Amino acid sequence: MTAHDPVELRSIAIDVATAAAERILAKRAELSGHGDLRQFATTKSSAEDPVTIVDTLAEDFIADRLSALRPADGIIGEEGSERASESGVSWVVDPIDGTVNFLYGLPEYAVSIGAAVDGEVLAGAVVNVPRGAVYSAALGHGATVEVDGRVRTLRCTAADDPALALVATGFSYSSHWRAQQAELLTRLLPRVRDIRRMGAAALDFCRVAEGTVDAFYEHGLHCWDFAAGSLIARE
Repeated sequence: MTAHDPVELRSIAIDVATAAAERILAKRAELSGHGDLRQFATTKSSAEDPVTIVDTLAEDFIADRLSALRPADGIIGEEGSERASESGVSWVVDPIDGTVNFLYGLPEYAVSIGAAVDGEVLAGAVVNVPRGAVYSAALGHGATVEVDGRVRTLRCTAADDPALALVATGFSYSSHWRAQQAELLTRLLPRVRDIRRMGAAALDFCRVAEGTVDAFYEHGLHCWDFAAGSLIARE
């Protein structure tokens, strides 16, 4: 094994993301006993961009676990965790992708962890927290999903006709960009089979990888939104 071995990095991403997902579920259950989860949320860039105490706690847990396992690696986290890399490896972390879904109890939010070297993602894991599905990939080694102990190799669909394509998308947190995206959808919708907006970009990439949607398009994503998921879709 080397410091940059994609298979080893994938194993770490899976272990840490799975452990974080368990903590998120437990904390959500605890907070739900105190009423509406929205009371525990604040906003970042806009009202459409909430952050909860669970996001922050989950990112702290992930950063601490990665630091213990690989102290020379860098960390880039959505909620502010940041450390320069001494090894060349940087971990790109979204502790809860789909925070709005998390707040409202919709079962479509995920932990996303990717490992990158010089801007190239070598490994990643995305865990659908409420469903327990663990998607992962290592560069050059394909992508899989594990559910209830059963592992399945992921395959995209062979769809090449846009008119027959089911397309996933998402919307920006900026009202300016949301208006433009809505206008774009009015032009796109007549040209494809249908459109889905599920609210977690990391999982949208995984849906492409497993063939439950044919394509995913979204403008304005951050690195933590796509680091792990895009590798899973490519692999």
